[in-house]
Amino acid sequence: MPTEAATVLETRSSKYLNPSELVDLARYPITDRSSKGYADLITFCREQLLNCGACVLPGFVHQKGVADMADEAAELALLAHHNTVVGNAYLTEIDPTLPETDARRMTDTTSLGAVAYDQMPASSLLRRLYEWDFLMEFLADALGKERLFRYADPMGALNIAVMGDGDYLRWHFDQTDFVTTILLQPGLAGGEYEFVPMIRSGDKPNYEHVKAVLNGSREGVITLDIQPGGLVLFEGRNSLHRVTEVQGAKARLIALLGYDTKPGTTGSEYLRQIRYGRAKPLTENQ
Repeated sequence: MPTEAATVLETRSSKYLNPSELVDLARYPITDRSSKGYADLITFCREQLLNCGACVLPGFVHQKGVADMADEAAELALLAHHNTVVGNAYLTEIDPTLPETDARRMTDTTSLGAVAYDQMPASSLLRRLYEWDFLMEFLADALGKERLFRYADPMGALNIAVMGDGDYLRWHFDQTDFVTTILLQPGLAGGEYEFVPMIRSGDKPNYEHVKAVLNGSREGVITLDIQPGGLVLFEGRNSLHRVTEVQGAKARLIALLGYDTKPGTTGSEYLRQIRYGRAKPLTENQ
């Protein structure tokens, strides 16, 4: 990052002595795990996840905090690697032996940019929030997990997804049990997060319903109301989801926070090459 931009980022970061100052703790008392307010919050999160596989916490990062984080992300977005990928909703290789009408053979395009973890200065607000233990412990409780670990991947642990005019995230299922995001900046139009909760299960792939949605059916589709600063917990392994096409000159910026129930999680060099345009972290390239 250019020295001038790094200086601006450092100045902005110095306004927050602790990551807790970014969070609306009066509404979300995640630093007081013994309080009734915390217990009520965990109950709410688990009920939402159980009911539809998604939980939205509006204003989790307060208005001033998310404004500063959005400014920071807009500067970092200049470093994003942009890529366009064609694939199916299952994020798997296409099996040519399947009928052409099979949901697993239907393809669409994903187009977006990504800022990698190793491109974010240690002083950046987003990185400091991600590395804050209170946040990780709260997420574990909210998800009903005994413990969470941050991704060990030097590039994939924390990302900023950058979606400009015409960018689109196709309908797909996740290959992980859960995803944690914070919307930093919406685009001018489009960029809606849509999903069909629990459209499949381990023993019921429900290919016909999946195919119908891929063909434009709105049956079961829910649009999440996500505003800047909103923290989203989403269990997307069995819920089909997408981000609609972004329109306009203002980019949609969303933080993707990587956690897992086991330590040492990393991505493959192949996935790194696709997402970031390089297989090795910056420290190894220098």
